[in-house]
Amino acid sequence: MEGGKPSLALVYQAIQALYHDPDPAGKERASVWLGELQRSMYAWEVSDQLLQLKQDVESCYFAAQTMKMKIQTSFYELPPETHNALRDSLLTHIQNLKDLSPIIVTQLALAIADLALQMASWKGSVHTLIEKYNSDITSMPFLIEILTVLPEEVHSRSLRIGANRRTEIIEDLAYYSSTVVTLLTSCVEKTGSDEKMFIKVFRCLSSWFNLGVLDSNFMASNQLLMVLFQVLQRDETSTNLHEAASDCVCSALYAIENVDTNVALALQLFQGVLTLETAYHMAVAREDLDKVLNYCRIFTELCETFLETTVRSPGQGMGDLRTLELLLICAGHPQYEVVEISFNFWYRLGEHLYKTSDAALNGIFRPYIQRLLHCLARHCQLDPDHDGIPEDTDDFGEFRMRVSDLVKDVIFLVGSMECFSQLYSTLKEVNPSWEVTEAVLFIMAAIAKSVDPENNPTLSEVLQQVVLLPENVHIAVRFTSIELVGEMSEVVDRNPRFLDPVLNYLMKGLREKPLASAAAKAIHNICSVCRDHMTQHFQGLLDIARALDSFALSTEAAVGLLKGTALVLARLPLEKIAECLSDLCAVQVLALKKLLAEESANGKSADPTIWLDRLAVIFRHTNPIVENGQSHPCQKVIQEIWPVLSQTLNTHQADNRIVERCCRCLRFAVRCVGKGSASLLQAARHSGETVWTELHLRSTERMVSVYQVYPHSCFLYLGSILVDEYGMEEGCRQGLLDMLKVGGAAGSVSSCPRGSAAPAAHQDLFLLQALCMPTFQLLEQQNGLRNHPDTVDDLFRLATRFVQRSPITLLSSSIIVHIIQCAIAATSLDHRDANCSVMKFVRDLIHSGVANDHEEDFEVRKQLIGQAMEQHGQQLVTQLMHSCCFCLPPYTLPDVAEVLWEVMVFDRSTFCRWLEHALKGLPKETSGGAMTVTHKQLTDFHKQVTSAEECKQVCWAIREFTRLFR
Repeated sequence: MEGGKPSLALVYQAIQALYHDPDPAGKERASVWLGELQRSMYAWEVSDQLLQLKQDVESCYFAAQTMKMKIQTSFYELPPETHNALRDSLLTHIQNLKDLSPIIVTQLALAIADLALQMASWKGSVHTLIEKYNSDITSMPFLIEILTVLPEEVHSRSLRIGANRRTEIIEDLAYYSSTVVTLLTSCVEKTGSDEKMFIKVFRCLSSWFNLGVLDSNFMASNQLLMVLFQVLQRDETSTNLHEAASDCVCSALYAIENVDTNVALALQLFQGVLTLETAYHMAVAREDLDKVLNYCRIFTELCETFLETTVRSPGQGMGDLRTLELLLICAGHPQYEVVEISFNFWYRLGEHLYKTSDAALNGIFRPYIQRLLHCLARHCQLDPDHDGIPEDTDDFGEFRMRVSDLVKDVIFLVGSMECFSQLYSTLKEVNPSWEVTEAVLFIMAAIAKSVDPENNPTLSEVLQQVVLLPENVHIAVRFTSIELVGEMSEVVDRNPRFLDPVLNYLMKGLREKPLASAAAKAIHNICSVCRDHMTQHFQGLLDIARALDSFALSTEAAVGLLKGTALVLARLPLEKIAECLSDLCAVQVLALKKLLAEESANGKSADPTIWLDRLAVIFRHTNPIVENGQSHPCQKVIQEIWPVLSQTLNTHQADNRIVERCCRCLRFAVRCVGKGSASLLQAARHSGETVWTELHLRSTERMVSVYQVYPHSCFLYLGSILVDEYGMEEGCRQGLLDMLKVGGAAGSVSSCPRGSAAPAAHQDLFLLQALCMPTFQLLEQQNGLRNHPDTVDDLFRLATRFVQRSPITLLSSSIIVHIIQCAIAATSLDHRDANCSVMKFVRDLIHSGVANDHEEDFEVRKQLIGQAMEQHGQQLVTQLMHSCCFCLPPYTLPDVAEVLWEVMVFDRSTFCRWLEHALKGLPKETSGGAMTVTHKQLTDFHKQVTSAEECKQVCWAIREFTRLFR
């Protein structure tokens, strides 16, 4: 912090401004200044002084929060000799401030807990605290608060105490756990009916259960367990106490998930929970939804804990099926939020039975699933006075989507066809209300795809009846019936006679605003599945596409319709595709031209993304089968559209969102015609060439020239697509090179004049160089890698394409040094996609010198990789080890392992030395004095990695080793 330590008066002034300044700008300035103070070394002393002065709640809260944050993130700033003084000061503060505010007590308790976890010299902290405060009843609340947060902080991501220290702490807490439980039992006895103390006790007990350190036999006979169930059985228990007790029982159930090793406690909890059925019914009678939800949470956790026991020995002992009865009782509650709590259990049960694949076992559980489905169908009913279509974005809409997913997961236990037929029979045999009909159709739609469509008269009958629904039925019924038809597209494909009536039915829906998007989605499904049958209806689809904006469609539905149309288009005879594709694109192209003309006329820029997205989806899904020697039917159309895309890109070159859409459109255009896009990259060499070629040349040149000014990462991605498609085509490279000679960055791209020859093997490289130099400038800024992860991702996608297409070209160039250095720096980037791309580039680069693919250039590749590794190998291995120990989340470790594996396969002996050197550089102790990693653990890890015979062994070793630093 500039200017030295601030005065307390200045700090108070900033805190007052933060909480009380009526000007938002003043609050923001105060917040920024206080944030700088918290990050500075002065924060320790200032916070301590503020807590001593105890001037007001706000300053004390800021100080307590700052102290907690500093201990969590900056404990290394303090020399070891100050740790004892800090501990004593914090204990004094929490005792002095215990009556000021509960949130201040919690912050100080967290600070003390985090200190205890990091301060290796503070042995037996739990015992010390209990000895110091248990005789003072006024200190009991903050003592219990410390004992509550201490187990919670053991696995906190804010603390990197390492596996060794964590194991030491857990063993210590386990040793003193019975002392803590005895203290809590004593508190309950001494305080009698003090509800606040009961809540604190239950929260604390829950925390210790969650850590998994309580002795199950000790707890099975402990009085606290009995008190828990007494509280839950009492009708007069308050909401807050009921919730705390429920949380504690759920934590206990979770803690004994391995039932076989915790039999005594498991039995007590099992029997205790079964006694709560009466209390549940009482809560239902009193319409106390909070308590009902708590009971359902407990019942669900009971079923989850005893799932394996229930499947292994259904109806016997703790496999008693009354547990499922409890969940089905909850499923009968009128509020859908209650049954929703149990969804994860039903999913797990279905998954377990599916893997077991035992018909007899399935027969035992089938009745329970049937009853569950019946309850779910009832819960999916809309209110009788509901107007309009079902909403899918509100809470109830999301619940119905979760029901649909659950039904799909468990329907195999009942049988898709049997369930579908039963549901249909309920609609035929009785005359249900509209809301019942709609809910049944909704469930039928969920399972329709899992019913075998082959020679199935029931499915045919359902489809036939649905399309005959009169227009005067409730609109919600029509909406869901349209969704059902869309899900039955396989039936239509097997029975083409239904195609005309189905399309007529869906067209009626398309013309009605509330039903239009659902109908469009159904048509999309029909087009996707019935592509060959739909070719006879292509003209109708084209008419719909031309009039797309006359229908009240969501953006997603409109794009879906165009996707379906493009899928059918690809099945037309080749000679018809060009004309039809041109017609399909015409609306979008005309709209883009109109926007460009308006922008040119009045200077106002309109958003073209809707039209670009529509063109992109057309290009993406128009994939006709083109035999060798045939010209691609889409090529001419894309050539004609190219100038409009180029002009759109030029007009909106400063807008990243629109440029991304342009590049996406170009990407799918290139992918659409594949190698046929080669001609799109040819420079105009003869005056007789067509206008589009000149225009396209300028647009491609513009991609690079725009990137010099506006480094949108999507250009890098587009570049990787271009390299992938034609990077190995000799005839494409000259056009690419000519383009880059115009657009390349000065000093980084070849400056030979237009038309001069360059070695063919090196011509692709200019694209990489032209795009790399501005990229490096961007990423070399302060926090450049962290601030631009998309650019990192796309840069290394492009570089990886070059490795895959022409590794020697890349390895022989001067640019490779910069790319490897950038990759090494980016290995520490905690961004899933960016890190994955970086690791893939490094892995593929090294692998190109490992994989002997019998190509003539293998020895050259191997030599060049050897030179690169000699220059960068040690730095790479050191950085990878540092990154996976201190920077990267666990899910990235398999990618790191692949890179290390490739380095080792390339040169095992040299890798052994590099790894040994990297391990020596890792810290051996934490700032709190705890041992991070022992010499034996280092040597064991080195041996495990260097003796590994497959990559997954390296991955396992890294996973275990990095836990020592987390």
